[in-house]
Amino acid sequence: MQSRRTSSNHPLSDIYVEHFAYVWRTLRRLGVAVRDAEDLAQEVFVVVHRRWASFDATRPVKPWLFGIAYNVMRDHRKRSSTRNETLEEQWDPRGSDPGYRAVEAHEIVYLALQSLPEDRRVVFVLYELDHVPMKAIGELLQIPTHTGYSRLRVARTEFRAAVEELGAVS
Repeated sequence: MQSRRTSSNHPLSDIYVEHFAYVWRTLRRLGVAVRDAEDLAQEVFVVVHRRWASFDATRPVKPWLFGIAYNVMRDHRKRSSTRNETLEEQWDPRGSDPGYRAVEAHEIVYLALQSLPEDRRVVFVLYELDHVPMKAIGELLQIPTHTGYSRLRVARTEFRAAVEELGAVS
């Protein structure tokens, strides 16, 4: 009987164990519904497995994973019959439940992120939440660095407005 591989026996296992939560959070930040996030995260790692030989190990892995997650999310939206669904359908802060303020802060962040247009949301998530340098974001998204900064500036304003609308900031 062959022994099972442990994470220390294969670099892809290490990547999976170390970065699954990051990929799941990234998908949620990009607007993927909770019910789809785990399946799409698994799909991301299927792509990682296929592309592993072409990965440049001298570069950071998180931006590479983000790029794959972004593409998986976009493909999912293209083929999904629920692509127009928003996180607001799962929780409406203006609903009749007076206890809505008890919702955890991360849900407010997800809702505010969902309100951002995709092109600005991606830059905002990479720069503000993942701390990826703008030059690397430009390379990843194939946009000029100044375009990235412009999208970030607008996204910050939109994000703050969304958070304020949700009642999280006085």
